[in-house]
Amino acid sequence: MLLKDRYINPFTDFGFKKLFGSEVNKDLLIAFLNTLLPPEAGIVADLSFLPNERVGRSEYDRRAIFDLYCENEKGEKFIVEMQRAKQNYFKDRSIFYATFPIQQQAQSGAWNFCLKAVYMVGILDFVFDEDKADNDVVHHEIKLVDRSTGAVFYDKLTFIYLELPKFTKTIDELVTDFDKWCFLLRHLSELTDRPAHLQEKVFRKVFELAEIAKYSSVEAEAYEESLKVYRDLKNVVDTAFDEGKAEGKAEGVAEGIQQKALEDAKKFKDAGVALETIAFCTGLPVHIVEGL
Repeated sequence: MLLKDRYINPFTDFGFKKLFGSEVNKDLLIAFLNTLLPPEAGIVADLSFLPNERVGRSEYDRRAIFDLYCENEKGEKFIVEMQRAKQNYFKDRSIFYATFPIQQQAQSGAWNFCLKAVYMVGILDFVFDEDKADNDVVHHEIKLVDRSTGAVFYDKLTFIYLELPKFTKTIDELVTDFDKWCFLLRHLSELTDRPAHLQEKVFRKVFELAEIAKYSSVEAEAYEESLKVYRDLKNVVDTAFDEGKAEGKAEGVAEGIQQKALEDAKKFKDAGVALETIAFCTGLPVHIVEGL
């Protein structure tokens, strides 16, 4: 496959980790998170990367593998997930993932149960089914709320979701840093040059890191394989959806079957099952299982 794009696709595993997943480039992740967090969270000044695989408190508990797992200077935890394809139970998975940094704050002996804040950030390449009628809200911020008063019941657990397909602003309509990050995440691989609206230092660094021509042959090959996995995964989901429509299935039976296979494969992979075994059981290609 000949790479014709000038810049990488951030929704590939390679692209996401290249921009946000290394200590030397953590200033990009800090800048991005500071555009998402609520005002009461304050400004993130520094981050430390933590091991992205977390296990339960006993050998029988489930484990979780995060895309990125970080801690700021106040000890608050951040889980950042790039979700490349629709998953029916992504919200459930978000809740499950958030329990790990909560439980792991437990202290032995006398402890008053005071917790540090936990933030779960989901960057989505799809739109939740229940949100499809609302095209205006890209950034969702969810907390535990008292429905009788509308007041926040607990402010140390926050879920932030970005439904990026809803972001439709053009380059000339970008105003805030949040707008600019959303535009880059959606359109970086389509750009052929650096737009005049994106000349700030942080965005110049994004373009420098994302330029494929500057990669070594090893990096280029790694990105090429990551791009192939991303495209294949998108194609599997899109094809299943089209087949469901073509057959006149109101509930998209074909899509549902394929989605179930992807969900099962992800669960098996998270549980440590061999990739070849997962592929055999679900009927999915090994490289798609590997990219989940």
